[in-house]
Amino acid sequence: MSGSIAQGSSQTHGNTHILHFVVRLPRRMEEVWPAVSTPEGLAAWWTPAEVLEPRLGGAVTLGGLGSGHVTAWDVDRMAEYTVGGGGRIRFHLEREGEDGSALRFTHEFQGEEETEQRWRDRFERLIELLGPDRSAPGTDPW
Repeated sequence: MSGSIAQGSSQTHGNTHILHFVVRLPRRMEEVWPAVSTPEGLAAWWTPAEVLEPRLGGAVTLGGLGSGHVTAWDVDRMAEYTVGGGGRIRFHLEREGEDGSALRFTHEFQGEEETEQRWRDRFERLIELLGPDRSAPGTDPW
């Protein structure tokens, strides 16, 4: 199984922009989880996390987005970070077959700094990082 970005959509409500993606990944949820929930994982494909307390209400500081809190946390399944001036990033993992997972992603933000294409590029890096030929089964790429 190879990865793919199955869907992407963008909405605007006043000054608030909302991007949604479904990304199919060639790894089980447990193997994808560190990529969206640890400083090393996030830095490997997206942005540095100077602070990341892995728990509901924990502090988080994401490079380029600012500081905030962990507003949802369900180990191996969901991480949501609220940062900056009301920005929200949500990663929701679901099983897909025996060896794959689907990442349902939402980014809610104000301003024009993000685009659908920038997130597509980031998800391509994530797919490449987690690809079946990148490491042996059961090993962490970070």
